Amino acid sequence: MATYLGTHGGRIQNYTTDPDNPNAGEVWYNDTANTLKFQHPATTSAGSWRTGGNLNTARLAAGAAGTQTAALVFGGGVAGTATKKDETESYNGSSFSEVNDINSARSVATGLGTQTAALLAGGDPPNAADTGEVEQWNGTNWTEVADITARRQLASGGTTTSALAFGGDNPNLTGITESWNGSAWTEVADLNTSRTALGGVGASNTSALAFGGYYSPPGQGTVTESWNGSAWTELNDMNTGRHLVTGSGTATASLAFGGFPLPAGGTKTEEWNGSSWTEVADLATARGTVGTPTGTSGAAAAIGGQTPSPTAVTEEWNGAGAPAGVWSTGNNMNTAVGLMGSNGTSTSALAYGGQPSSGGATTSTQAYNGTNWTEVNDLNTARNQLSGAGTDSTNALAISGAGPTGIKAEVESYNGTNWTEVNNVGSARYLTGSAGTVNTAVLVFGGFNNPTGGNKNLTESWNGSNWTEVADLNTARNGLGGAGSSTAALGFGGAVSPALTELWNGSNWTEVADLNTGRDRIKGGGTNSQAIGFGGQTAPRQQTEEWNGSSWSETNDLNTGRGDMGSAGNNSAALGFGGYSPVPAYADTELWTLGGTVTKTISTD
Repeated sequence: MATYLGTHGGRIQNYTTDPDNPNAGEVWYNDTANTLKFQHPATTSAGSWRTGGNLNTARLAAGAAGTQTAALVFGGGVAGTATKKDETESYNGSSFSEVNDINSARSVATGLGTQTAALLAGGDPPNAADTGEVEQWNGTNWTEVADITARRQLASGGTTTSALAFGGDNPNLTGITESWNGSAWTEVADLNTSRTALGGVGASNTSALAFGGYYSPPGQGTVTESWNGSAWTELNDMNTGRHLVTGSGTATASLAFGGFPLPAGGTKTEEWNGSSWTEVADLATARGTVGTPTGTSGAAAAIGGQTPSPTAVTEEWNGAGAPAGVWSTGNNMNTAVGLMGSNGTSTSALAYGGQPSSGGATTSTQAYNGTNWTEVNDLNTARNQLSGAGTDSTNALAISGAGPTGIKAEVESYNGTNWTEVNNVGSARYLTGSAGTVNTAVLVFGGFNNPTGGNKNLTESWNGSNWTEVADLNTARNGLGGAGSSTAALGFGGAVSPALTELWNGSNWTEVADLNTGRDRIKGGGTNSQAIGFGGQTAPRQQTEEWNGSSWSETNDLNTGRGDMGSAGNNSAALGFGGYSPVPAYADTELWTLGGTVTKTISTD
């Protein structure tokens, strides 16, 4: 083995087990595992946009208020027409529902506040001059309150009791700034640069940020101004000049995104730290006149807008500094195998059955204790392409599969010592998906059976004694991943529809947002609202995706691309092991850790 003395200028410490709380960058040698390890620094994301739930009604230039997971969108328009919207929609973080309309339809108004206490001010009504009408939302209805100076394409920030409205046009460019105290508007100091179609954020009538917009000269705006309660001060410019830009956050920590001209301004996202703007990850859909403002600098929502056609698309921002996961290398399995059943956690997992490098099917069972794999008592029936469920290495259910004598319906239950045959599934099949947190409450779905019609949409539920047929998957397929419980499950990927995701609510399956990278023979774990999916075939896949209850987002890849793996754990601490790429079988084990520090093996060669 290589000599590691002198790393970081000192001698490497030997341990029989890994230290309990190693420092980031610390290096040590584990005598038991015969591996050199180091503590990887804390891992965080650089920020990214992911797909959210679509509006029911596509629209541009709507007003909005609230947060990423509790938003309100109101009014808006249709490009190239005089049509103005009065619809209001409420967002719960995954889907929009229609609530009571605003009293006066309009577009290019401004919105502020929360999902249950919001203001709508100004705008462009149908076939009429700009309006100064203001409406207040109480969580149920809109009520007209005191007017502002009539104008459109203005910006605002604050609450229903302390707000600021600034800029816009009527029809001339204006720097008018008005302060709201909960009952009346008062004119205060103007913006230094009069402009329309600007972005704005703020916490109250004493703290706000204005940025971008359209002014003359020079046209597309980069100018940024900060409000301190009595005056506006010019600060550092944006990197990309644009108008009809959107913002979220506060005067000291905000996000600016979208805008015109398209496409360059429509995807750009910039982050404000209180003194300067930094370009971060682009929007997926280029657009301006996005619903505004909703959220913070770390968790924002871009809702609707103009592409140039009105869109219903919602994207959600997962801000910089949020936990990001990383895969690290663990100790190999005792026997290389793929197409096995598996279950458990990242520190207590079980792998059983499968197909070794030599082919065929095995009864072998291996248990993982967080560091090493150990051979334990075998299955009674040799099989591969099976599925599994259970809590940990002491509790498991091995379900169906294929073996030397054909397609299997056999099911075995593990008690930590021995496997016991229990009642068969109703329909023999292999490459099923499964979900279940204990071996007495399991859901198995999909799969394949050549003699009886190929791909299956059949779903069966196990209560600890018997299997019961319940509602079918919407799309028959095999090789799909599963996560969750027998009453709240997620099924994703698979042959036939490799990106498809379906959600089980205990009674029915519903199609939800697709994987970003479609694949079959995918694995994963977690719950129906927080899950991870990784690996897959047809080409060996390294991609890893996280499910947030409404959409998948790509994150850091596996170190070794492969399908037909075993898996255990959840979205914050998972295990991937074995598999094929496509041949021969792997013994490699990888550990997924979401954020924080993670122990990584350097080398033993």
